Amino acid sequence: MRYFLIISYCGTKYHGWQRQPNCLSIQQTIEDAISIILKEKILLVSAGRTDTGVHAINMYAHFDANINEEIESNLVNLLNRFLDYSISIKKIIKVVDNAHARFDAISRTYIYKISFSKDPFKHERCFELKKNINFDKIKKASEILLIHKDFKSFSKTRSDVTNYICDISRADWTFQDNLAEFKITANRFLRNMVRAIVGTLIEVGKNKISIEDFNKVIIQRDRGKAGFSVPASGLYLLDVEYPEHIFLKNEKK
Repeated sequence: MRYFLIISYCGTKYHGWQRQPNCLSIQQTIEDAISIILKEKILLVSAGRTDTGVHAINMYAHFDANINEEIESNLVNLLNRFLDYSISIKKIIKVVDNAHARFDAISRTYIYKISFSKDPFKHERCFELKKNINFDKIKKASEILLIHKDFKSFSKTRSDVTNYICDISRADWTFQDNLAEFKITANRFLRNMVRAIVGTLIEVGKNKISIEDFNKVIIQRDRGKAGFSVPASGLYLLDVEYPEHIFLKNEKK
């Protein structure tokens, strides 16, 4: 049987999602826990690979296992008792045998959080920034993202991707009190893309570059022309959308 896990985690102490030698990762931590509980080697395939320090509100990963009904009904509780405070298993869902957490994803949504005040409860959960930016300019510049498809300017250099085409369907900001939140949805994201976009938009808001300059940055397809990458601490994978047909009857996200 193939299952999807919905996972929430604080990425502060981890070296990203992907298992790697000599570094603590989200994947390794969950795989080790579930393998011990099920007494068989379990491998997880995720919807994506979050980088070091990046968080997730809803990360999806699939695995295959033979689980009896008693263990299956209690697996979420068993895993959450096993894992520490930084990782929470929210749900386990039965899916069709060929369902794939990465390749079946229709879209992914990220949010980036910025705090404009020093707050010990937001430390390593937001990017702290002085409140001297032009919100109207940032919002207008963000709208430009929707008319472009090639985002090489915001991709990490020396990336192993074969193309830089992404279909962004949402890119907007909300501002409340001392907190700003950028939400962006696309069918796929390039490595470091969201952090580079936000860093460049901040330069627009600080009047370092104009809205037209922001548009030119995208057209030039040169990472060197774009702004800095904001810290990983403010980035969250919010959700992943999948087609309904991959979920078995009576199973819901």
